[in-house]
Amino acid sequence: MVQSSSAVSTGHAPGLGARQIYEALREQILSGVYETGSQLPSSRGLANDLGVSRTTVTVAYEQLAAEGFIEVNQGARPRVAASLVPREASSAAPKRTGPVHLSSYGERLRGSPPWPDYLPNRLKVDFRYGDLAPSDFPALTWKRAMNAAMSQRPGRLAYDDPRGSPRLRQALQGYLWRARTLSCEVEQILVVSGSQQGLDMCARLLLDPSDNFVIEDPCYRMARQVFASTGATPVSVAVDSDGMKTELLEGITARLAYVTPSHQFPLGGVLPISRRYQLLEWSRRSDAYVIEDDYDGEYRYDIRPVPPLHKLEDRSSVIYLGTISKTLSPMLRIGYLVVPPELQGVFATAKQLLDRHCPVAEQEALASLIESGGYESHVRRVRRLNGERRGTLLAALRRAFADRIVIEGADAGLHVVVWFKDLTRSLEDVFVDEARRAGVGVHPISPLYAHETDERRCDRIGLVMGYSALTIRQIENGVRLLAGVVQRVSKGLPAQLSNKLGRDDSDSA
Repeated sequence: MVQSSSAVSTGHAPGLGARQIYEALREQILSGVYETGSQLPSSRGLANDLGVSRTTVTVAYEQLAAEGFIEVNQGARPRVAASLVPREASSAAPKRTGPVHLSSYGERLRGSPPWPDYLPNRLKVDFRYGDLAPSDFPALTWKRAMNAAMSQRPGRLAYDDPRGSPRLRQALQGYLWRARTLSCEVEQILVVSGSQQGLDMCARLLLDPSDNFVIEDPCYRMARQVFASTGATPVSVAVDSDGMKTELLEGITARLAYVTPSHQFPLGGVLPISRRYQLLEWSRRSDAYVIEDDYDGEYRYDIRPVPPLHKLEDRSSVIYLGTISKTLSPMLRIGYLVVPPELQGVFATAKQLLDRHCPVAEQEALASLIESGGYESHVRRVRRLNGERRGTLLAALRRAFADRIVIEGADAGLHVVVWFKDLTRSLEDVFVDEARRAGVGVHPISPLYAHETDERRCDRIGLVMGYSALTIRQIENGVRLLAGVVQRVSKGLPAQLSNKLGRDDSDSA
C-alpha cells in the first residue's frame, strides 16, 4: 500500500525536530500503516507538508535506514524494508470503556445478520453469485475510453451535476430504448454508485418507520436489509416459478414494493404479463411506488424478452433500477435510476447530499463505450460466453446427480438454484463445511427467505450457484467435487457429521 505524506501523523507543532519525525514514522511502520515494501513520502514532499527543512527530514530518514526500518536508494523514494515484520497494534492502546451510543438507524444495522464474506479465498472453485470472470472484462477498450476521458482538459476543476454526466444520461436513454424498449426523458435518469446506492436512496426518500414495504420471499437479501434499516416493516409475499404471487397483494397496504420481475432473485422466474398488470393495479390502488430491479436483464437464453414494468405503466409509479455490475464489473460501482418526473428533484438533492456525484471520468468512459456501440458489442459477447458456462453447468449437474436434483431459474441471468432431494436441511451447515474442505464454495438459499413459506426450504438443501466467474474446466471440476461431497454427507462419512448428529441426539433426549 503506497501511502501519501498526508498519512504521516506526527502531531507536529512549530519547531518539530528530526527525532519527533523519526519516532512518528517508526511507530507507523511498526503498526502496519506503512506496509512492507511500500513507499514513504519524498524528503522534499514531507518537509513541505510538515513545514520543516528538508535537512530535518533527511536526518530522520537516515536514522530509520540505519536501524533497518527503511531502504534508501539514490533518486528514489524510501521504502519500508522488505525484511521488516510489523508488530501487532499495542494491546495497551486506550479503549472506550463506556457503552456505544448509536442512533436508532445504527442500532438496526448493528442487529442485522452478518454479511457473506466477499473477500478473495483459496477455494478451488467458488459458485458464488455476483462475481464476473476477469477475462471477460474489455480491458483494452475500457483503457482507451478512460484515457480519452482523462485527456479531455476540463474548463474548471469543480463539483459536477449530482444527477450524473449529461453525456452518460443521454447515452443511457438511447441504450434503454434499444435494449429494453424503455422510453424516458434524460432528466428522469440519475446515475448512482451501483444499484445498492439506488436502493438506499429509495429507502431513505420513500419510507418512514411506521410504513410497510412489500418484498419477494425469497429475495435479494441486501434489498430487504436496506429497506428494513429505515425502521419500516417488511411484508413478504411468496414466490413461485413465475415470480411474485401478486394475487396475495390483495388487502396489503404498503408504501412501496420491491420486485425483480425480469429474473426473480434467486428462484429465476419471469413475471408473466398478467401478474405485471396485477402488481401495477395494486400500486395504483395503494398509491405505492414499485421499484423494478433489472439487475441482470441483459442475460436471456431460452426465453424472449419481456417488457419492463416501466414500459407498461402510464401513471409513472415505477422506479427502474439498472446496473453495469453484471455486464462490465461490480468494481466500477455505476448504476442508474429512472424515476418519475415528480421525484427528479428530490432524488438529485439526495444524491448531492450522499456523495456529491459519481466519479466523472468513469461516467465519460462508459458514455463513450455506449455511443460507439462497444458496450452492446461487449454485452453480446459476454452473453454468449455465459451461455456456454450455463450449458456446461447444467450438463455437469445432470450427469452427476440425474433426477436427484431439481434445477430452477436456468432460462436467464447468471445463476441457477439447485435443490438436492436427498439432503435434508438439517445437514446444511455440515454440507457447506464439507464442501469448503473439498475446495468448493457453495451458498445456501435458506438465508434469502424471510419465513418458512416453502416446504422445500424447510426440508431440503437448496444452493444458489453462480457460474459467470468460472471457466468451463472449473465448472466441471467443481461439480465433480460437489458430487463427492454429496455422497459423503448423505452417507454420514465426515467426522464432523457424526459428532454433530451425536450432539443433536443428546440435546433432544
